[in-house]
Amino acid sequence: MRQQMEKDRKIEMDYYLDRHNVEDEGHEMVAAFASGKRHLETIDTLSVYNVGRWKGKKREGTAISRDSLGRIIIGNWSADTLKSGLRIDSAGIYQGSFANNLAEGHGSYISTTGHYFEGHWENDQREGFGLQLLENEVLTVLKTGLWQKDVFKGERMNYTSERIYGIDISRYQHGKGRKYYPIHWQQLRISHLGSKSQKKISGVVDYPVSFCYIKSTEGISIRNKYYATDYAAARKHGIHAGAYHFFSTRTGGSAQAKHFIASTLFRKGDLPPVLDIEPSDGDIAKMGGAKALFSNIRAWLQPVEKFCGVKPILYINQRFVNKWLPEAPDLKRDYKVWIARYGEYKPDVKLVVWQLSPDGRVKGITGEVDINVFNGYQAQFDEFIEKETIK
Repeated sequence: MRQQMEKDRKIEMDYYLDRHNVEDEGHEMVAAFASGKRHLETIDTLSVYNVGRWKGKKREGTAISRDSLGRIIIGNWSADTLKSGLRIDSAGIYQGSFANNLAEGHGSYISTTGHYFEGHWENDQREGFGLQLLENEVLTVLKTGLWQKDVFKGERMNYTSERIYGIDISRYQHGKGRKYYPIHWQQLRISHLGSKSQKKISGVVDYPVSFCYIKSTEGISIRNKYYATDYAAARKHGIHAGAYHFFSTRTGGSAQAKHFIASTLFRKGDLPPVLDIEPSDGDIAKMGGAKALFSNIRAWLQPVEKFCGVKPILYINQRFVNKWLPEAPDLKRDYKVWIARYGEYKPDVKLVVWQLSPDGRVKGITGEVDINVFNGYQAQFDEFIEKETIK
């Protein structure tokens, strides 16, 4: 059992380090943890401490004490002020820096239930960057990112030219009504990452478009009249292209799959097909609830996978992940996720693509454009293209 837990822990660590580089916040701390340099080590005995060193009437040096809540503290004191040490209570052990007898600065905590946290603390609460490892006989989960007042917020990405960016388009990038706007494919450069949230950006935003998803169909009758020409143009200009289908709750999944397959081009090297799932709670209720929804989603996924030879990707938003995806653990386990989340923090799921804004700007395209970032760097993107695209 212990060997399996160690194996699962290594998988979690390897996944994190594979998707990050040294410029990302917290990378060095996670890398040190993965190499075994953990902040909190096992305490064999208390005898290693010089218990009760005083200078006059003030604790000076190492001493054992209790705080106002009765927690045992084995710490280093200066002029009766606790600077660093261990604090033990019924829930676990904290080791690190203190201020006013509260955890402050860098420290780590290991609980009796298997949680390990290392990172920054303020006023006895996790605050700032940290990593949390939960492991037991069933699962191993690593969380890294920003904490605020003891609540995990997520990871803040550092946007640089080293990341892999893409866009997704539909007929709306060609205008509305009678207005028509061509896409100047030879000019495409991402010039703005959108304004829906704060972003940590290094350097100037001037990124190439490395991949592009194009809407092909919706329901059982709607087609994007610009799909074929946009698809051909993307391939001509060396942009990895793929197609997506907008799922309708009004018709069966099998019929929608037939419509998508009949209307879409699938060639070697194309990105995996995507099922765009955006129903409201009311839509789901009308079609018979979550069971009916996921039954029809599977009825789309299975024939499309069989036809294309690769697993489709699920395009879903954060609310769908939180509320509905737990009802379909097989989909969560077996299919990659492309998530729409416009907040500041990277989604806390293992995803392939993150749609980080709906209001970006791209040279060569009129109006706002959805901007996406691949979850990884060039090496991981190359591997994805080699192994996950249509053969």
